Amino acid sequence: MHVIAAPDGGLNFDSAFFWDALLHPSAAFLDGLWQTVYISVVAQALAVVIGLGIALMRRSKKRWVAGIAGFYIWVIRGTPLLVQLVLVYNGLAAAKIYSFSDATLFGLVVPGVIQAALFTLAINESAYMAEIIRAGIDSVGKGQLEAALAIGMTPRAAMRWIILPQALRFIVPPLGNNFNAMMKTTSILSVIGVEELFLNTQAVSSTTFRTFEIFIVAALYYLLLTTLWSFVQAWIESRLNAATGAPRPPSVIQRLFGGGRGAPPGIPVAQSAARPPDAAAPARAR
Repeated sequence: MHVIAAPDGGLNFDSAFFWDALLHPSAAFLDGLWQTVYISVVAQALAVVIGLGIALMRRSKKRWVAGIAGFYIWVIRGTPLLVQLVLVYNGLAAAKIYSFSDATLFGLVVPGVIQAALFTLAINESAYMAEIIRAGIDSVGKGQLEAALAIGMTPRAAMRWIILPQALRFIVPPLGNNFNAMMKTTSILSVIGVEELFLNTQAVSSTTFRTFEIFIVAALYYLLLTTLWSFVQAWIESRLNAATGAPRPPSVIQRLFGGGRGAPPGIPVAQSAARPPDAAAPARAR
């Protein structure tokens, strides 16, 4: 082993272990990485669907409907994700309301703890997505809806074919940022026993006692995930902006290291000045 140690014994870094864990991760480590990715993707997809419904309720002309949506957003965004997670998985079972058990879906066994994790993450994220989607819809000029109704389209058809496609350009940047945060937030699932990247890293640490080295490896893998997603997000935004003739969004380098100026990604300066503040990525008070 290549151990670096200070004369006073203050530093003890096993470089051989570090490089082996980084370049040749164990099967358990890779399984945790996979769990992190697919939980993030599924939870984010569910959050977008739920968030769209909440956003439309929020914009309803019926005050009681908008009030329910507003109360939902207030409660979910105002309570910590950790509390929600423990309440859903442990609290419901303790109160004998509902206990998550293994289920089979399309021939695949989904453990109860994974179900609880997906449900909690989706509900938590949907409150943020609702505000992002609502602000994105409001960013589209009212004349678009009026023109669609004038040619005989129903409000539902106008929303589906006219408003939402245009709102996507405003929704995707903060959505992508939230997904980036989602991948890092999955580390909190370790408290209920989900074997994602963080929990499996803890297991390696407890058996090898190389805490510093293995958690640096975990940090680098999280960094790899978020960096790869930055490239994907930049590509999606470029396609959307090119389709609408909007300015090019910030480059991946600007996203990763800063340096961008002016309006938010993909939004003309004139529109960004008048745009509701929620159209940018909301603060995630987790």
